Amino acid sequence: MPRVKSILDEARQIECAVTLIRLGARLQVLESETDLSYERLLRLYKEVAGRSPSKGQLPFSTDWFMTWQPNIHASLFMNIHEYLNKAALLSEIDTVIKAYQLYLEHVQVFGEPMLSITRAWRLVKFMDNGMLSMTACKQCGGHFVTHPHELARHYVCGLCNPPARAGKGRMAHEVH
Repeated sequence: MPRVKSILDEARQIECAVTLIRLGARLQVLESETDLSYERLLRLYKEVAGRSPSKGQLPFSTDWFMTWQPNIHASLFMNIHEYLNKAALLSEIDTVIKAYQLYLEHVQVFGEPMLSITRAWRLVKFMDNGMLSMTACKQCGGHFVTHPHELARHYVCGLCNPPARAGKGRMAHEVH
């Protein structure tokens, strides 16, 4: 016997897809997180975004999250995500959405966000699959995104021990 489609369930999925589109999610994220057909998602994407979705593969490397600034942004997002995961009764995708919205609120005070919703979603998948983990910094005690085999006893984060060229880029020149 075929499963009867719930109009309310479909409405929730459309609402989720619209929110993700407005946050800039790639079509592959929508396909993964909803039961809506590719054709409906494509039409919805064009209607909401006013353009066709970006093509190409999703970022798949964990290395991006290990570089200095992306690591700080990814760590901020994951700390928010982990807090919401413990404190709120939300579905996984709603936790990602809410955590990303809070991340945006925090970073927009200081500048541009480095983490896209698609990268944030991928980061959570990497964490869930054990490809990345959180490790406490031995100096400040903050929790940061690391490779799972990081030696926790000796880990020092990029805020406590920034790379030699940190702050020497475009932003530093704009201030002077």
